Amino acid sequence: MQANPVSISLSSYGADFVRQRGQEQFLDLLAAAGVSRVELREELFASAPDAAALGRIIAALRLECLYSTPLELWTAQGVPDPLLVQKLEIARALGAVALKVSLGHFDEHCDVTALASLLPAHGPLLLVENDQTAQGGRIEPMLQFFQRVDLLGLRVGMTFDIGNWQWQGEPAPQAARQLGRWVRYVHCKAVQRRADGRLVAIPPQAADLQAWAALMAEFAPGVVRAVEYPLVGEDLLALTRAQVRHLSALGAAQELDHA
Repeated sequence: MQANPVSISLSSYGADFVRQRGQEQFLDLLAAAGVSRVELREELFASAPDAAALGRIIAALRLECLYSTPLELWTAQGVPDPLLVQKLEIARALGAVALKVSLGHFDEHCDVTALASLLPAHGPLLLVENDQTAQGGRIEPMLQFFQRVDLLGLRVGMTFDIGNWQWQGEPAPQAARQLGRWVRYVHCKAVQRRADGRLVAIPPQAADLQAWAALMAEFAPGVVRAVEYPLVGEDLLALTRAQVRHLSALGAAQELDHA
């Protein structure tokens, strides 16, 4: 049985720790742990990286690269953020397979054809993620957006963040059923409500993994799934390897049935 590909969002190792060490310092660890893809985070670069040089290091380790930016695709004025072009260029220089953004302020009045002129015919795929905000973390705007994208045949896919739906009280199983056809990348994180009422990401328990496996049945077989929960411990290599095994196995039974 072929292992499903697993990505690591470098934010998982802790923002301060990663900024201090530098994201490039984690690449050997990921390669040794059996990771397929590294998710670089724009907000964790202390200064602008030499994207081409970093991309060569990543390629030499036979890792895929995804570039994540906190950019909201649609501004509060209802137009595509013009900075998208710059972010796509950085992703291209990195050799990234995709650029991840959040939806932002999309509604039925937005002109999706305005987005078409900003997207390259080749190079990194634009992936739009459900975030934790009222504007970008609900099912209905995401559904409207992807239906419009389909009509225009744009090169856009979805990053499905399993945990983020909880911030807006949206049921992840319903989201998976309605949006699954567009999903090209899955962010995995369990969520816990703290005593002060805040929601926080935590590592999965067995029940979480079981629920995630059910969600995977709504997505294309072999979709890349990412760790986006805390990876903290004395032995980061062993910890990362264990989480790669857990996520790689998700949906394996369904894929065997499909075969």
